[in-house]
Amino acid sequence: AGIYLGFNDAKINDWTQADFVNFLAYAQTLSTEPAVSGGGLLYDKWWEVLGADKPTTDQPLWKTQTTNTRTGADTWRCKECHGWDYKGKDGVYGSGSHQTGFPGIRDAASMSSEDLTAWLTGAKNPDHDFSQVLDEVYINALVTFVQKETLDSAAYINADKTVNGDAARGKVKFEKTCAACHGTDGKKINFGDAAEPEYVGTVAADNPWEFFHKVSFGQPAEPMPAGIGLGYTLEDRANLAAYAQTLPTK
Repeated sequence: AGIYLGFNDAKINDWTQADFVNFLAYAQTLSTEPAVSGGGLLYDKWWEVLGADKPTTDQPLWKTQTTNTRTGADTWRCKECHGWDYKGKDGVYGSGSHQTGFPGIRDAASMSSEDLTAWLTGAKNPDHDFSQVLDEVYINALVTFVQKETLDSAAYINADKTVNGDAARGKVKFEKTCAACHGTDGKKINFGDAAEPEYVGTVAADNPWEFFHKVSFGQPAEPMPAGIGLGYTLEDRANLAAYAQTLPTK
């Protein structure tokens, strides 16, 4: 009865107490394992996931490269070394202002959990020790992310950044899921500022690899659903990206 009263406002849906009991019985048959490891959010900005202060010093390994001039928190973001496409020096970050010369993590997917953990906790290289800021649960989430969730979007993204996808199908998914927060034109949330606005369309056009990652795993510390948790295939994500590239960028 307490559960029924807790959902009392839902009586507008004509649910009876028996309906709630049946609903709970079904819910208990569902898997208790998470559909997504959570490592994709950590790869983006781990301190946002933890609710911690962002780093102000440079990540220790950063001093071994000279091509990327960023400092502070960005140097601690996994994506800043290994890229949104997870290929590091062999991918999109192999040139340009984000170039570091560091390898990607795509080839590390076949490594054992023990070896990956050793890389993340400084056993392989003391300058790559994230156990200072991430506990065992988060380290394991990153290991799972590397092993199982870094899918390759290369077949869908062209050299000119256009995406091979069905924009019409992408529009259907966008309007059903994304538009509630981002608006039908993708401009309801500004990721930039008034001087340099950045919207869904901006990200899709300028950095489709980042778009794929965000659609796949969500935005750290924000209630954005993870596409892989919703069962989105790479083709689904490409369709969304193709449609997003039709949205306003300013």
